[in-house]
Order: sequence, then C-alpha cells, then structure tokens
Amino acid sequence: MSHSSRRTFIGISAAVLSRLAGRTRAAGPNDRIRLGWIGCGGIGKVNIRVFLDSPEVDCVAVCDVDDRRAAEGAELVEKLRGKRSEAVKDFRRIIERKDVDACLVTTPDHWHALPTVYACQEGKDVYVEKPLATSIAEGRSMVEAAKRHNRVVQMGTQWRSGDHYREAIETVQSGRLGKIRLVRAWAYLDWVGGIGKPPDGDPPPGVDYDLWLGPAPLRPFNPNRFHFNFRWFWDYAGGLMTDWGVHLLNLAMWAMGREHPRTVTSTGGKFVVDDNSETPDTQVAVYDFPSYTLIWEHLLAGGLGPGGKPHGLSFTGSDGTLIVDGDGYEVTPEPKKRGLRPFKRPVDPNFRGADGRPAHIRNFLDCMRSRQQPASNVDVGHFVATIGHLGNVALRTGAKITWQPENESVAGDAATDMMIARPYRKPWTLPGGKT
Repeated sequence: MSHSSRRTFIGISAAVLSRLAGRTRAAGPNDRIRLGWIGCGGIGKVNIRVFLDSPEVDCVAVCDVDDRRAAEGAELVEKLRGKRSEAVKDFRRIIERKDVDACLVTTPDHWHALPTVYACQEGKDVYVEKPLATSIAEGRSMVEAAKRHNRVVQMGTQWRSGDHYREAIETVQSGRLGKIRLVRAWAYLDWVGGIGKPPDGDPPPGVDYDLWLGPAPLRPFNPNRFHFNFRWFWDYAGGLMTDWGVHLLNLAMWAMGREHPRTVTSTGGKFVVDDNSETPDTQVAVYDFPSYTLIWEHLLAGGLGPGGKPHGLSFTGSDGTLIVDGDGYEVTPEPKKRGLRPFKRPVDPNFRGADGRPAHIRNFLDCMRSRQQPASNVDVGHFVATIGHLGNVALRTGAKITWQPENESVAGDAATDMMIARPYRKPWTLPGGKT
C-alpha cells in the first residue's frame, strides 16, 4: 500500500463475539468486543486506530516481540482510550486469555498463519493482514481451522470494501465492456528504493529474535531482514507480488469470479536495486485462465505504469476497457463501438475513507454478530493469495506451472510442488499442514 494509505486513520462501529461451551451466540446490544492486538508495527497502528474509533471495541492486551514496539502499542491504546493495555511478548499469551474475543494479527507475513490457526482453535475470530500467509499450505491450514471452529476470519484487503472499487467491479460484471479477454494489474512504485547492505549484527535490546524468526530458518540477525524490510526476503514474505499484488489480484478475482489458472509463467529479477534484498525489483507473471489472460507486472524504484498510473488494474473487453486505481476508475469504449460512452468516476481526494478500511473493519465486526462470512473471508483470502504465490513459484523455479486446484498441487513436478509448502523450523509445526 502507498505511504498515504498507510496513514489513513478513520473510524468504524462494532459488534461482538461471546463464547459459551464452545458455541457462539448472537451478540446483545450492550455487548462489547475485546480485542487482542498481535504485532504493533506501522500497519498495526493504522488498524488499531480504526478499530478503536468504535466505542464498542476495547483493546485489552497488545503483543510484540520487540519491547519498544509493544510499549508504543500500549501507549497508543492509552492515548486513544485513556486506559493502558497489558503488553506481552509472546502472542500465545494473547490467544489463551479468556477476556479476548478477537485477535488483530498485524505481524510480518511469516507470522500470519500460526496466530490465526491457534486463535481459531481457541474460539476467537481474527482480522489478519494481507497476504493471508507465506505459502499455499499455510493458507489451506487457516481455511480448515476457521471452518472447523466456525470462526469469522477477515483478510485485511480493504479495497474489497471500497465504494469506487465495488462500482468498477460491477461495471466489469455488467457486460457493458463486452467479453473480458485481458486483465492487467501493475504496481510501479518509486517509494521503494534500495535498502543497502548493512552487516549482520546483534538484535536490538528488548527483541526476542528467536521468537521473531519463529518457524522461519535460523539466520544471523540483519537489520534489513527485520521491521518493514522483511517483505523483501523469501524467508518471511513474497516481495511485491504478495505485498501489493494481493490487493490488485483481489480486485481481478473479484471481478472475474472463481476461476483457477491452468498455467502460470513468470520472469524477472533484480535489475536495478543493488542491496541485500532477495525478491525481484522487476517481475512479470502471465496467468492462463480458461476464459481470459491475466498479466501481473511490478517495478520497484521507479517507472511509469500504463497511463502514467503507478498502480492499477485494467479490464479489456470486446467493447471497451476499464481502468481502476486509488483515484477512481474510467471506461474507454473501443473506437468502433458506439453503444458504450466514455465515463470517469474520480474519488474525492479529501475523502479519507477512499481505501475502504473503515468499511472493511465494520464488515468484520458486523459478521462477528451475524456469523455470516465477511467480504474477504479466509476462503477468499486463500484463493487470492494462492494466485500471488503461484506467480512466485513460477519465477523461482523457472518452470511453467500447471496448477491442479482440486488438490492444490503442481502437475508432474515434485520439486516445484514442494514450494507450495514451506518447511518449519522446530519446534514449530503447522496444524494440518504439510511442512
């Protein structure tokens, strides 16, 4: 997400979960939701502000492996509510609490799956940031845990709840563009430059580095493999393909429906950025769906996207093309098609809720009351994240992926299929997973 959207702080209203003998009842009008916040970094602070804009939501405890960040989280809650939350280091201390109804998981990507699965097992609902997980196997484990324990799990792809995005998707689905044959999604981000090559060293004081690594491989501490920049290392994340790609691919899948790609190819590399990061600064992935082609493109450290837009999504049909981004959407007819008129729908730049975050969190809380599935429920999140993961698997193996959605495997290539799951460092194990 952009720096501006990372600073979007606005409000919501809430509902509540109450547990009795492992079964969920409807929340009463005076019930409150008691939140446990896991991961007190930048996007976590954005989300907690939105959650606590609702007077019905309390944050009873915060957690971070970094004492400094945990203290900052507790101080922020105190500033917003006048009461300081308890701060702990181990997320399991949050999940085991009887006074926690739901967990907000805003950790690095490699710590999305286990807190979500454990929280579901303990009868708690979960709002977990995107991408859903760092592997397809992790995502499957999260889906099964939510289903088995009847939990509400929302992935934090807030664009799914944005009004102008919904209008754009409805236009695509209306048939006004004709038969959609090509979908393009891109992120050309000039705010992400090189991160340098700092030497390995000791973790900062107050950091439990072994717990920060968790199921990831044991590595020497390097400041670039830590806060924020973790997303550029394969051990913890999937680079821009899963960081920004999940937002844009989410819109593509929303518009085009629950089709699975038949094959996936990808190419790219580090062509511009000279640092110790691992994920590509340039990547193109091509997805062969049964009824259309999808192309993903990203560039780090500069470049102009289609139409000069740094990020966006285009749907090209037989009668016209729709382009949508954070500023709005527009429709351009094919020159020979007279039945479709050009149309623009800009977003008011002064409207702070343009990214859909308040509505997305409201949707989660309302579903806690109704026990209905939220907009980006765990099944949707897993489907969308899988599309991003397949692009990275194709890139890293150099193979043309033939996807078998019925058993979530790659046809005919055991070595490539192994990348669907990540090995876990002992003693961590993925419940129901094939790590």
